[in-house]
Amino acid sequence: MNSLEQAEDLKAFERRLTEYVSCLQPATGRWRIILIVVSVCTATGAWNWLIDPETQKVSFFTSLWNHPFFTISCVTLIGLFFAGIHKRVVAPSIIAARCRTVLAEYNMSCDDVSSFMYDKKQAVEVNVCSLLIKYISLTACGMHIFQHHTP
Repeated sequence: MNSLEQAEDLKAFERRLTEYVSCLQPATGRWRIILIVVSVCTATGAWNWLIDPETQKVSFFTSLWNHPFFTISCVTLIGLFFAGIHKRVVAPSIIAARCRTVLAEYNMSCDDVSSFMYDKKQAVEVNVCSLLIKYISLTACGMHIFQHHTP
């Protein structure tokens, strides 16, 4: 494979990676909003639960029963964390960090939108196939990057 073909392959990989990260942004924003809303509801419910004088006089489960807003928001927050919301709010950052790990071997890096940056002082011939294989091995979502993704 000549260097022109390698450059084209690398540009295609960069475009696909950038497209994938940009498709994640709207979903990531929605997950962040959901996490913020549920966290604020939980904090507000916890405050009301703690300042209620009845909370100290009754059993724990009775106090939870008397404060359904706190109970529901707390259970929802716990459920969201079990569902993996903590990974979904930082998904683009995870992809970029894994990409940086692979690209470091080729004296390259990428920013948070996955645009590649080259170190001109130490140019290394890039074998795009090995780059893709290493990236896929580091990526938990594996082949998702090569599948058509619609937000």
